Amino acid sequence: MTTLKTGVPAFHGLARALIVAVLSLAGAAAQSQDGVSKSTIVIGQSVALTGPAASLGAPFAQGAKLFFDRVNAGGGINGRKVELVTLDDAGNPATTLANTQKLLAQGVFSLFGYYGSPQVTAAYPAIKDSDVILFAPMSAADEFRGWAYPNIYTIRPGYSEEAAAILRHAETLGARKLAILYAADGESLAALDASERTMQGRANLVARAPITDTAKALAAQPESVLLIGDARAAAAAIRELRGKGFRGPIYGYSNTGESLLAEQLGAVGAGVVVVRVVPRSDNLKLAVVRDLHADMLEAKMGRSNVYMLEGYIAARTYTEALRRIPKDPTRAKLRKSIDGMDEVSVGGFRIHFTQDRVASKLVELSLIDSQGKIRE
Repeated sequence: MTTLKTGVPAFHGLARALIVAVLSLAGAAAQSQDGVSKSTIVIGQSVALTGPAASLGAPFAQGAKLFFDRVNAGGGINGRKVELVTLDDAGNPATTLANTQKLLAQGVFSLFGYYGSPQVTAAYPAIKDSDVILFAPMSAADEFRGWAYPNIYTIRPGYSEEAAAILRHAETLGARKLAILYAADGESLAALDASERTMQGRANLVARAPITDTAKALAAQPESVLLIGDARAAAAAIRELRGKGFRGPIYGYSNTGESLLAEQLGAVGAGVVVVRVVPRSDNLKLAVVRDLHADMLEAKMGRSNVYMLEGYIAARTYTEALRRIPKDPTRAKLRKSIDGMDEVSVGGFRIHFTQDRVASKLVELSLIDSQGKIRE
């Protein structure tokens, strides 16, 4: 009897100890799964660092890393450093999905800064039914901004907004007959779809052809031409169009890249108009641009471009959301923090996520002048 009485408390004490140990382990596991430790916040990125899409994806990733390096050099966020795990997908959607599954298996806190609409479409099923968000993908397909993709928060507006801006500009010039030349990659096809939907009933679309078939476009006698493709493909088409005597306005979307295109064309690019969804990367009036240039100088990097600035702004916005989280970050707190960002200045760039998963509506047009330089 005595043994029983003394054994029961001993048993209960052991049981309590075991419960505490199990709960501690469970808590540690949950914390690990969220990508948060006492010293780090781990986020994952799949982006094109090689292949044709690297001309856009690589500078975006560089810009993001530059800002996270700045944050970490200053002690991180509440003592935690941001660790950006970047995997190369070479612009291949199947690889993007495989990379995403790998990152999720590692227990990243969130996904960040993917490049490409087809790539994001391929990866999304991996997070669709989870609490993991994908923040600031560099992709402008309109559907990501709708109800079907609630785990995606974007900074840039969609291609429909870009198409509308181009259409308004062409209308002011009286150039209503439009030809579209498009590349065959998935990002360009997403932009083509948005263009046709936005311009239906508003523009006289006289030709639609692959970006290499300038003859077909010119045969329709357009008054303006929209090129959908990367800087290299667009530059080749512009040289052909100008060489064949076309003198009307030529437009490019943000995925063409104003500074990249200007570098390709020089003076031949005079009169070409390209959409921007971030400020000019040389606009030193803005603090975020000045900070980017300072960080690039310290890192001994070359010239900036709009893609690098977009990555830098994305990382700065994400960091601001993390800073607003009280105590230990969780995925639910991150989502709530982003949702609460209402007219926030990020180094002079305005962010507004409240009641919308699209932070910015900025769409501006840049003109390449006769010196091959960018003007607003």
